[in-house]
Amino acid sequence: MRHDPEVDLGSAAIPPLGPVLDFMRVVWAFDHALQRRSKHMETTLGITAPQRLAIRVLGRFPGMQAGQLAKVLHLHPGTLSGILKRLERRGLISRRADPRDRRCAAVGLTAAGRTFNVEAEGTVEAAMQATFDRLDEAKIKTTAEVLGLLTDSLGGAAAG
Repeated sequence: MRHDPEVDLGSAAIPPLGPVLDFMRVVWAFDHALQRRSKHMETTLGITAPQRLAIRVLGRFPGMQAGQLAKVLHLHPGTLSGILKRLERRGLISRRADPRDRRCAAVGLTAAGRTFNVEAEGTVEAAMQATFDRLDEAKIKTTAEVLGLLTDSLGGAAAG
């Protein structure tokens, strides 16, 4: 497929680009929407989407080690470390030496952190739930499988 620089799309619909490029456009739009919602969450709720996800997971698994949380969230440990430092500075989480392994830190929510561990409007999670409510389980599972395979093909989520 050749790109013709003379074509003026103006207000016309985007022509089909083929399955790969069309899918990439949707993925880029999704990523952009995630970033916008995360910034909006920071303004309205005081925490970003990744910080909220960490809080929600820690709410389900209190005392989880930071390394385990990085794996669950598919984040590089250094990236997670920055998220946890910001949450700790705000008094939303606490870290303590894990009694089973003093080299590791167990992470838990503080009372203030638990106030964020609830369903809330305007979050990425709420938008996803609203979408999931309109889809059958098979479509959700297939979408997750496709995104997982793409993540693997790109080198894994925590690779960078």
